[in-house]
Amino acid sequence: MGSRGTYWWPGTPGRMAMSRLQGSKDFWIGALRAEGPAFAAAVAEAPPETPVLSCPGWTVNDLTLHLAGIYHWVYSFAGSGRTEVPARRDASAAPSGLSALELWQQGYDQLMTLFDGLDPEAPAWNWAPQPKKAGFWPRRMAHETAVHRWDAQLAIAAGEPVEAKLAADGVSEVLDTWLPAGRRQVKGDWHGVVQLAATDADQEWYLRLRGEGVALLDTATIFDHDDHHARAQVSGTASDLLLALWGRVSFETLDVTGDRALLDGLRTG
Repeated sequence: MGSRGTYWWPGTPGRMAMSRLQGSKDFWIGALRAEGPAFAAAVAEAPPETPVLSCPGWTVNDLTLHLAGIYHWVYSFAGSGRTEVPARRDASAAPSGLSALELWQQGYDQLMTLFDGLDPEAPAWNWAPQPKKAGFWPRRMAHETAVHRWDAQLAIAAGEPVEAKLAADGVSEVLDTWLPAGRRQVKGDWHGVVQLAATDADQEWYLRLRGEGVALLDTATIFDHDDHHARAQVSGTASDLLLALWGRVSFETLDVTGDRALLDGLRTG
């Protein structure tokens, strides 16, 4: 592909795809400062056994413990300056005597303190075909928190969209991180170009699917003679695009034309 895109096959290392990052460490920390308290407020309002409709089989208590566990796990290694694979997350290691929300708050506070002083260029492990740098984790945790904040609010019938700039970067994260790492919802053999357009963020993405390989194309260097014509086009708000990629809403809620079967190759949740 030369300068027009980067191909990955799941599980192989690679450089960052040609997506446009929407922020920096400060941006992602700012997003966490907004999304974290909003998550906590929704959890506090819901009885612990309230079903989370967007996560079938989970309750609000399950969702809170899940996010708390991720926070504690990331805190255990993101600032270590090491790139070795960390120990697996052990849910049984949660301290007794704390409610799920108290455990979440403890993990959130620790993580925010760590991120405030974190050098994004410092070495740190991650599971993706991305540079092994600490800056991966504020971005990852901002999007993890935003999507689960939406889940928690949906459980109390109060789901609000993810802010457009954050959501647009979340779309980029799915395309440049999750899919190249092979973290699709279903396996398949897709072939074709998909165009995504965020109507409220002035951003579009072209992604070529070729079997298990994916290429996020650089729209600034696509020429008319290139085989980039999209077989499927999806447009909507950045939040709706992000939530569709994560399986929270159906692609049918967006404006879709072309080969809808290709969209299954974009789902990471």
